[in-house]
Amino acid sequence: MELQKPRALRPGDRVAVVSLSSGRLGDACCAHDIPLGTKRLRAFGLEPVFMPNARKGSEYLAAHPEARADDLKAAFFDASISGIVCAIGGDDTYRLAPFLMTDAAFCKRVRETPKLFTGFSDTTVDHLLLRRLGLETFYGPCFLCDLAELGPEMLPYTKAAFESYLCPGRPSPIVSSPVWYEERQDFSENAVGTPRISHKETHGFELLQGDEKPFSGALLGGCLESFYDLLTGIRHTEEAAVCTRYDLFPDAAEWKGKILFAETCEEMPVPALLEKELALLRERGVFDAVNGVIVGKPQNEVYYEEYKSVWRRATGRPDLPILYNVNFGHAYPHTILAYGARVEADLVKKEIRYLEDILL
Repeated sequence: MELQKPRALRPGDRVAVVSLSSGRLGDACCAHDIPLGTKRLRAFGLEPVFMPNARKGSEYLAAHPEARADDLKAAFFDASISGIVCAIGGDDTYRLAPFLMTDAAFCKRVRETPKLFTGFSDTTVDHLLLRRLGLETFYGPCFLCDLAELGPEMLPYTKAAFESYLCPGRPSPIVSSPVWYEERQDFSENAVGTPRISHKETHGFELLQGDEKPFSGALLGGCLESFYDLLTGIRHTEEAAVCTRYDLFPDAAEWKGKILFAETCEEMPVPALLEKELALLRERGVFDAVNGVIVGKPQNEVYYEEYKSVWRRATGRPDLPILYNVNFGHAYPHTILAYGARVEADLVKKEIRYLEDILL
């Protein structure tokens, strides 16, 4: 499937902020985040547009998935808006699918008017949905977690990644961040201006298995817990039916020749759960089809070594190259990964290079 590439953002562009899952952006506990994120977007030369329902809070948005969907539709139909930034993830993004996938005008608009779309975590479901509609999207920074970082500035590695949204063509190769950061324990207003606890990166990108020959393919992936919930309905009983009805999860043929990128969420699943998640992907034919795997750094390096052992066992293909500890997803800082874009993982240089432009 060839995906439509959006154009790069430009200074002066208006960027929609949407709450497609959790409504935390509108909760009182996050009121101090909004000025921070707004200031940082404006520092990039961008003007944030908070969509009508984005700040209505967790209680309202939990009860009204159609309101969340309406904001995404409005962002695509508003010709003055050039990009879309998700506020945060959550756990019930799938509830938007019936309101989006049955709207023929919206589906047509996505295909004909591609716009930059960024977010991670359970936004995985939105990425899969928009991919089904033919749009290249970006597993990357979101508003609350990144633009509204409570420290004195955005994390430099993440800031550089976000800056690539303003650059047409292909970004610089992805290399390991020299430092990593712990997740915050205090998100209150008292934490504004305080830096995160940081550590020197001692591992870098690690090759878990396979030889050192480069591997390449188009990127496809997301958050493993979102995949697992989507396929099993274990968290929300109707989720698996929605996934099947709208054909959200790619079949084995669609994974052929791709590079799977996958990471674990802030819940830091125990190794036994990770094993179940990967076994499900194996049953779906993912590991037999892909050219290689890129695994995100575990948040706070929890289960760092244990996860490595699970990954080595789980694929059933000891020849399948697995590059581990890559900076994307729930661990901080993180880069951007473009759905559908072809990359090459160089296991000697320990870098991931884009082989094509990701923005027009």
